[in-house]
Amino acid sequence: MGIRLGCIADDFTGATDLANNLVRAGMRVVQLIDVPPTGAEDLVGDADAVVIALKSRTTPASEAVAASLRALQWLRSAGAEQIYFKYCSTFDSTRAGNIGPVIEALMDAIGTDFTVATPAFPDNGRTVFKGHLFVGDVLLSESGMRHHPLTPMTDSNLVSVLGAQTARPVGLIDHTAVAAGAEAIRKRVEVLRAEGVGAAIVDAVSNDDLLRLGAAVKGLPLVTAGSGLAIGLPANWGFEPSPAAAQLPPPCGHQAVLSGSVSTATNGQVREFLRGGRPAFRVDPLRIAAGEGVAGQALAFAAAHLTDGPVLVYSTEAPEAVSNVQGRLGVTEAGELVEQILARVAQGLVELGVRQLVVAGGETSGAVVQALGLTSLRIGPQIDPGVPWCAASLPGGDPLHITLKSGNFGGPDFFTSAFTRLERGES
Repeated sequence: MGIRLGCIADDFTGATDLANNLVRAGMRVVQLIDVPPTGAEDLVGDADAVVIALKSRTTPASEAVAASLRALQWLRSAGAEQIYFKYCSTFDSTRAGNIGPVIEALMDAIGTDFTVATPAFPDNGRTVFKGHLFVGDVLLSESGMRHHPLTPMTDSNLVSVLGAQTARPVGLIDHTAVAAGAEAIRKRVEVLRAEGVGAAIVDAVSNDDLLRLGAAVKGLPLVTAGSGLAIGLPANWGFEPSPAAAQLPPPCGHQAVLSGSVSTATNGQVREFLRGGRPAFRVDPLRIAAGEGVAGQALAFAAAHLTDGPVLVYSTEAPEAVSNVQGRLGVTEAGELVEQILARVAQGLVELGVRQLVVAGGETSGAVVQALGLTSLRIGPQIDPGVPWCAASLPGGDPLHITLKSGNFGGPDFFTSAFTRLERGES
């Protein structure tokens, strides 16, 4: 049948989040790590959708645009019929980008004058109403994202946020049009287009809203969204939910967790893991900066405990502690130090026989998959909303089950329940 949907994700966990929703809706999905070389179309196999995972959320806008355009070119050459630009469900960005600049560059390259934008993902508490993004029961600007070290989100009005990043006017398709159905959405699009609007924020407070929007954008060359809209697109090609789309080979080997996220949800998951008395090693950025062999210490600790079940290696801390480290080392420097160490630890864990690996945090996930030399992931069953298990082949050919978890996602017991569900084949 060929590739129906070609997706560009601005970080690695977001890519698996998107792919997870497509699989649940019946598509077979392959996630590619960065843009493959020309002629590598065989990587996608029998996939119905392909997601290219970039590490562009917090890079300079010009670099994010260039990487996204390379991904677009590859996907179009592979035959993708529709393009999906995926960003975080908390619309992570600054006034300079990167969401707006990438959207406009993709529109120009595709030759379209209009697209939609919505980070809504109700299953994970992300909803948009009157153009304002809510995280759970609070506005984005009142959530933990206001303290994000790289992209603090202090404005919940997405029309305003996206408008500050684009030259094209930004409009709104509000809940009244969305609730009235796909035809009403299409009519609202016609009105906005006539007014010269280039992109429209779309309200969505339920999965039904996303299903209606999905039907309305059938045939639109470019859609942009968080992962939520993915539930409404496969039906446009006749796909229906099927367990076969999520089948992976059986797991083997030791279990480990690497956590670099500083989100509220991941902090809770670390605390829950520690409360259970399970083995955990804390990575201290100040000790790294002082020249200590932290990676070696972490691996020695892991080697002594891997037979006892999952081992956690983490740098996750509360916002106050993170701010203190950043003040002493610098924001970028502190993050890069931790990423480098966790990537080295990932390599060592694989050498120790780990074949089931949970990674928490977008930047951490990017560093880990690159360090392990992974080129593609087959998307499997969902663990929690937005987080699937994936299967990959290590450079030597050994199998690896891996999940790349957005910092904001997952229940408190995620670091243990993920392995239980994989062993039982649950989704």
